[in-house]
Amino acid sequence: MKPTLDTVAAEAGVSRATVSRVINGSPRVSPEVKTAVQAAIAALGYVPNRAARSLAMRRTDSIALVMREPDATVLNDPYLGNIIIATSQTLIDTGVQLVLVNAQNTAEHAQLADYVRSGHVDGVLLASMHDDDPLPRLLLEAGIPTVVGGRPSRPLPGLSYVDCDNEGGAQLAAERLLSAGRRRVATIAGPQDMTAGIDRLAGYRNALTGAGRKADRVAHGDFTRESGQQAMAELLTRYPDVDAVFAANDMMAAGAIRVLRDAGRKVPTDVSVVGFDDIELARHTEPPLTTIHQPIVDQARTMTELLLTQIGGDPVADPVVLPTVLVERESA
Repeated sequence: MKPTLDTVAAEAGVSRATVSRVINGSPRVSPEVKTAVQAAIAALGYVPNRAARSLAMRRTDSIALVMREPDATVLNDPYLGNIIIATSQTLIDTGVQLVLVNAQNTAEHAQLADYVRSGHVDGVLLASMHDDDPLPRLLLEAGIPTVVGGRPSRPLPGLSYVDCDNEGGAQLAAERLLSAGRRRVATIAGPQDMTAGIDRLAGYRNALTGAGRKADRVAHGDFTRESGQQAMAELLTRYPDVDAVFAANDMMAAGAIRVLRDAGRKVPTDVSVVGFDDIELARHTEPPLTTIHQPIVDQARTMTELLLTQIGGDPVADPVVLPTVLVERESA
């Protein structure tokens, strides 16, 4: 006969309720009892009925990872790809499934909010947020466990987030260029409706003003390679004497290097370039890109773990800000 909770309990010499607590990960079980129950489960080949467990606990055993970007950006942006992969890997052996959602406009936000409020997922991870995003407030008001990747532009009580030190990392990048003797340091800033873009521009300005320089050589991109090309062309037109560029992500830095090469400017002899993220592409630009490493995998893992603890009934965790470090290669 197929083993049941009762047969596992008899094999382990404990109560049915104790077996249930072990299966559901309750901390109210001693290590010795937990070991005995797990041994009984293995010996009998017992497989928990996850559907019945989920129904009893009013859970779906699934979480949503929501991104608010055009489909092409989600498919082509290595940062978002790493977030998806790391989140999925963190969920291995938890029994929790990952649902990917791309909500790009107001109508899709409303549909997603209705979907979540209807109980289809137990919690939500929000990545790539913009400052007009209504989802954090909607989810909090609905009592849905939510964790955000990146610092929200507007603080919301009860909202947990995991960020990287964008401002400090950008300041480190600009200081690296100044310490190498570069005097006309420009930046390709990211979108100013995202806190990562805002903070990285602030870090650039902190470094230049701290060194007594003007921080006005600024062009803007949207974190895509194409926007980096356009911004670099704009900088060369406005400031033909530029001798260094800090790009707010590696994709834009790669675009900048291409434009500089096409314009006959050697990197780093004529113009030094530093990026931000340290994605795989940074190792394969020509020359390899000096950049700021942010721990994307750790960020996704921490976000997922915080969400699972919220779903399990723990209080909302304090914000987490992960450190960034300079990775020196040949572009600067």
